Amino acid sequence: MKKSLKMGSAFIGIIVGAGFASGQEIMQYFTSFGILGIVAALISTALFAYLGMNLTRLGSRMQKSSHKEVVYGISGNIIGRIVDYIIILTLFGVGVVMIAGAGSIFSQQFDWSPVLGSTIMTALILMTIMLNVDKVIAIIGSITPFLILMVVGLTIYSLLTMDQSFTALDPIAKEQLSALPNWFLSAINYASFNIAVGASMSIVMGSTEKDEKVAARGGLFGGLGLGILIILSHLAIFSKIDVVGNSEMPMLQIANDISPVLGIFMSVILFGMIFNTGVSMLYAFAARFFQSGTSKFKIFVIVICLAAFGLSFVGFTELVNMFYPIVGYLGFFLVAALIWADIKKTGKPALVTE
Repeated sequence: MKKSLKMGSAFIGIIVGAGFASGQEIMQYFTSFGILGIVAALISTALFAYLGMNLTRLGSRMQKSSHKEVVYGISGNIIGRIVDYIIILTLFGVGVVMIAGAGSIFSQQFDWSPVLGSTIMTALILMTIMLNVDKVIAIIGSITPFLILMVVGLTIYSLLTMDQSFTALDPIAKEQLSALPNWFLSAINYASFNIAVGASMSIVMGSTEKDEKVAARGGLFGGLGLGILIILSHLAIFSKIDVVGNSEMPMLQIANDISPVLGIFMSVILFGMIFNTGVSMLYAFAARFFQSGTSKFKIFVIVICLAAFGLSFVGFTELVNMFYPIVGYLGFFLVAALIWADIKKTGKPALVTE
């Protein structure tokens, strides 16, 4: 059970990056639909639990150090190639968003140049990826509990101090920028996007555990935990939407409204979660092309980190709104492959691969 909980914590850490932890993702995908955003969050939670369990179990079963062989194994050559390219695009793209998010923290919280935040984050990611995967997973899992405590605390505070009812706040929430046109599509797209985000590293993480049941429980716990965080974050932002609606990082704004000291603490946690996801994405991206630890791997890591740094200047909110929904739609291929792999496991007709 301890191994499963540790893996579940790491799973949350992989997926929870700048967009999620800051509240920007939650506001665009859920809060912008008001009360119906709660229903959307519940749907996403169920999908996260099911798909997260499948990802870590597949990693344990197939024992591969990269997502490539697992994806081709469950999808066949044609669909496998499509899914592989989607994951590759997602890994690098989210790495770019994480570096942009670090810049936004420095800008919003400290009124410093976003270039400084992005530069520091790029340097930290670069140095960390040079470590082995077990150390990376340990780092990822260690920061997650702090975020959970902060989200729970901010949600309780927001609900106890809200000035208007959710019914009254509903029209204000619906004025916010939405990533998708309706709440149901938003729920499915959000789960699809995040599974594409976490697929590669979750498979690698699952491969470190030989017991499939332990690995599957880890993915299940991680998916459920992630879903609970979505619901709590949505309630926190929704209850304060009249105050934080224009904020680039609404959860950070709520913390600052309570206390400047708490705001600094929250910004440190956000920076840590961004670091988690940035490391996970760019590590897995590099591992897709080169064996970890080799000289070619290290050179490639330097190149992609510099490239991600350059692209991060597009802007945090803009990247979340443009890039995430596209990946969510493309991620439907991966979701379908995971569901099909689970059907085959239960003894139903198997897919004919080339």
